[in-house]
Amino acid sequence: MSIKNVIKSQDFFSSLNEEQVDKLASISTLNSYSKEYILHYESRELDRLIFLIEGLVKAYKIDKHGNEIFLYYVYKNNMLSEVSDLKSKNLTSYSNMAFVEDSQILSIDYQSFKSDFLHNNLLCLEFSQEVILRSQKLESLINREFIFDSVAKVSMMLHSDLDMFNKLKRHDISLILHIQPATLSRVLNRLKRNKIIDIIHGKVIIMDFIALKDIFGEQV
Repeated sequence: MSIKNVIKSQDFFSSLNEEQVDKLASISTLNSYSKEYILHYESRELDRLIFLIEGLVKAYKIDKHGNEIFLYYVYKNNMLSEVSDLKSKNLTSYSNMAFVEDSQILSIDYQSFKSDFLHNNLLCLEFSQEVILRSQKLESLINREFIFDSVAKVSMMLHSDLDMFNKLKRHDISLILHIQPATLSRVLNRLKRNKIIDIIHGKVIIMDFIALKDIFGEQV
């Protein structure tokens, strides 16, 4: 698929006309990466605005003991770049980002994007919305790590990311949520007893979305 067609396939750029798409394509490149390739490390300054076109990316940090701390996943058709200062000439990465699957990204020259689009009141609303969505991810992370108990952690992941929950091994889910595998099993059994979820052939099915959301909603 050409860069122009890739741009047109993204909701983020749907408001652009043909001429504007051509302009954006002229400052953009398409790149493909293999699973487990590290896109960038924490605190690195970047001069490209990056969108994930296909694949899956994991954002994570490394603690002082060398342990990986999972933050969140980024799915296709979403912006990968982390924007914290709109006045800065470059973007500074808050986390390490690695590809979980073979992936394709759209990379855009950030300075040109700001001068040709944002400064001309193009894509400002879409860009602001992406910043808000990233802030919400970080808010969910704070809740997960510092406020929620194990039942709320599991319930939130089931509610917001059921497909990924069912793809991952239970051990990996435990590492992501920072709970013991035995604790995860107890929580799932409790939710099943309360008829909030069911488990068929190892896959979780949500039976009561409202009750599930109430579990972590009441701890916020």
